[in-house]
Amino acid sequence: MWLWDEPARPARPAQLPTMPDIKIPTVGESISTALISTWHKADGDAVAAGDLLLTLETDKVSTELTAETAGVLKITVPAGTEVSIGAIVGTLTENTAAAPAPAPTTATAPVAVAEKPQPAETAASAPPLISAPAPAPASPPAAAAPAPTAATTPSVGSDQRTTRVRLSPLRRKIATHLVAAQQTAAILTTFNEADMTAVMTLRKQLQDNFVARHGLKLGFMSFFVKAVVDALKAVPQINARLEGDELVKQHYYDIGVAVGTEKGLVVPVIRDCDTKSFAEIEQAILDAAKKARDGKLLVEDLQGGVFTISNGGIYGSLLSTPILNPPQSGILGMHTIQDRPVALQGQVVIRPMMYLALSYDHRVVDGKEAVTFLIRIKDCLENPARLLLGA
Repeated sequence: MWLWDEPARPARPAQLPTMPDIKIPTVGESISTALISTWHKADGDAVAAGDLLLTLETDKVSTELTAETAGVLKITVPAGTEVSIGAIVGTLTENTAAAPAPAPTTATAPVAVAEKPQPAETAASAPPLISAPAPAPASPPAAAAPAPTAATTPSVGSDQRTTRVRLSPLRRKIATHLVAAQQTAAILTTFNEADMTAVMTLRKQLQDNFVARHGLKLGFMSFFVKAVVDALKAVPQINARLEGDELVKQHYYDIGVAVGTEKGLVVPVIRDCDTKSFAEIEQAILDAAKKARDGKLLVEDLQGGVFTISNGGIYGSLLSTPILNPPQSGILGMHTIQDRPVALQGQVVIRPMMYLALSYDHRVVDGKEAVTFLIRIKDCLENPARLLLGA
């Protein structure tokens, strides 16, 4: 016995997927544009909520953007593009797992219904079964589009002698900042040198106990930070800044420590260095340096410093003239420690010496104050026990 299907009902319309926009967020005051440095997912990738999508570079910091919802990524703005804050650079398509409803057919196929076999009929005389037409083979899914090529890819001249790379917002900001410092401040640099014997001896004596107690090494930078705080207290004029026609005197000690990264020099600020111990300062510097190199510094990490320390010595610099970090009025340049012959009590001896350079804004700081400040730092380094004892 044969029965025929009822006419196919019209398919329900598939639920339309929502398209959450990937929007460039506000990343700090006065920042109006950002560079899409890297897309961490390719166009067409499935993304889970919380996955890292892209890294933004601004003229101050780098920021990572994560997915707010799960979905399939559609990139509309490629890496290497500078975009405005609030711009939409991609979408996440949701509900992509819903299978589409089958299309209605114009004719129905007969359906065979099982019956008891009839003795009078043989297999040869039975009517042939009419089978439903086989569905057409499904076409393979389209391959995901390759990730967009970064617009910052170096362009090489036909003669292979030159390469042009567009400056990142951070590098452009650094350039503008340094030129502005040279043009607006009356920068002067004074020099001295410090015998590092006492600091090196003290570090060697305390290192094992320091590591066992705090889980990190006692470095040189904490001595310099403490020495700067001591000198700022002794010469408070350097802990001041010009703001229009007013001199703003600062009574706190947030010290910036310059950190070199692949993208440029940044100066995270270590807060309240006058109240922090050596271990707390060392830990704060390590944390700030890691955030800087991982591109995770926030704008507030870079703001509010009263003085900056720059250590060119880690790169082998013997002597340099550091540039001010406006609106600060002073910056200390550290340099490589080098064994040199020096006169000590009428004898020529070999000592580990470091040149120190203090650049300052002569509009705020007089020469006498600058020299006094630098000598105070020299004394602290050559008599580090006073820093440990707070004397």
